[in-house]
Formats: sequence, structure tokens, C-alpha cells
Amino acid sequence: MLEAYLKEKLEKKDLLLMTHIVLGYPSFDDSLRIIESMVEAGVDLMELQIPFSEPIADGPVILKANQKALSAGATVQKCFDLAKEAAGTFPIPFLFMSYYNILYQYGINAFAEAAAESGLRGAIVPDLPPEEGKDYLIAMDRNELSPIFIFSPNTPVERMTYIASVGRGFIYCVARKGVTGAGTDFSNQLSEYLGLCRQATDLPLALGFGVKEKKDMEFLKGKADIAVIGTQTVRLIDTEGIEAVGPFIRNLR
Repeated sequence: MLEAYLKEKLEKKDLLLMTHIVLGYPSFDDSLRIIESMVEAGVDLMELQIPFSEPIADGPVILKANQKALSAGATVQKCFDLAKEAAGTFPIPFLFMSYYNILYQYGINAFAEAAAESGLRGAIVPDLPPEEGKDYLIAMDRNELSPIFIFSPNTPVERMTYIASVGRGFIYCVARKGVTGAGTDFSNQLSEYLGLCRQATDLPLALGFGVKEKKDMEFLKGKADIAVIGTQTVRLIDTEGIEAVGPFIRNLR
């Protein structure tokens, strides 16, 4: 299971790295090349976003990538095909990230079964509260997949405890209010928030929304277990091309 993999990795590293890509952006061939370069650069796990027309948790950089992928013909099936190729080729866990409408239209049970058959290890569905996800949770459990849920700075401790009781794999801690891509203040306030997250669960903690450079990674050591890099790599692809991704990831360590 994903949690066991992460805890084993954490015995050797003080902070893991998870990256995020939008499947089909700039193209599906490019997506596979980006995955390969990230794995070679030392990424520990990766979330693969199935493009959606209204990605409400994502800022303008990832929104634009979603829209371009869809305009270029990205489909859910193409995303499954690429995810299966990646999971069968590279020795790290892959997760799907998308929005509930994708799962609903595909069929919750069918989606979980196809994800498991493709070698995925879990999913992040940011717009699905656990109270409304009974069928999803059952389907994920049946297929030994980890449903990843989210804490935010506004989440009361009691709700954190409840979310952690149904989550598996790890908890995704959002660093601040708002969408992806904006600046984050890596300060004592963030440390206190992560301390509350730690009290609420024994699951590993991932911190995303605003991690951009090596100093952010250094700040998170001892406070979180996984740093999540998303917008910054997509922005880099936009400005410098996919060849810049590998060196950027290596320089984060």
C-alpha cells in the first residue's frame, strides 16, 4: 500500500518530493518525456492530472495547461493509457488527480477498477468531501487504492481528525487559502499549521501550494514528509521547455 511505501522511503530521506503534471500538456508524448526526466531526477511519487474544463483548485498556469490539453484532444482514456505506460515503466507510485465530474461521468466503480488495472496507487479529488464520497471510498478500498484527502489552514482540528479517519496513503496539506500558483509565506504560521496537521493524523503529510525552490524544501524538513511541486514545473515548461525540468528537479535537493 502507498502509506507503507512512503514510510519506508522516509526512513532513508527526511523529505520526499511529489511532482504534478497535466497529462496531454504540451502533448502526450511530451508528458511521457517529462515523467521520465522527473523520475531520473529523483522524484519519489507523482500525481497525474486528468485535464478538466473547470479545475477550480488550480491557478491560471495549471488552468491554461488543462485547457490546452483538452483543445489538443486529451481524453480520459488517453490519460489512462499514458498512466498505465508510466506505472509499468517507472519504479515510483503514480496517483491520478482530477475533479469529481470526471469520475462521475466515467462511473465510480469503473474508474477505480481501471485505475487499479493501470497500476495507479490512489487519487486526489479536491472537490469531493468525504461525507459525499461513500461510493468512491468503497470503490477505492475494494481496489486497494488510496483516497487522498485535503487539510487546509481553515480546517478545524475536529474535522482534520475525521478526514484522516477516511483518508489513506497520506494527507495533502494546502499551504494557504486560494488556488495553486500564488506565493506562500514559509513562516512560523505555516509551521504551527503543520503542527496541528501532525497532531490530527499518523499519515504522512504532503505540503503543496507554493513550493517553488530549494529553500522551501529546506524549510519543510522536519515539518512535513512530502513537498509537492506543481505550478512551478508547468511554468518552467511554458517558458524554457521540457528539457529544463530535470535540472530544476535535481537542484531542489
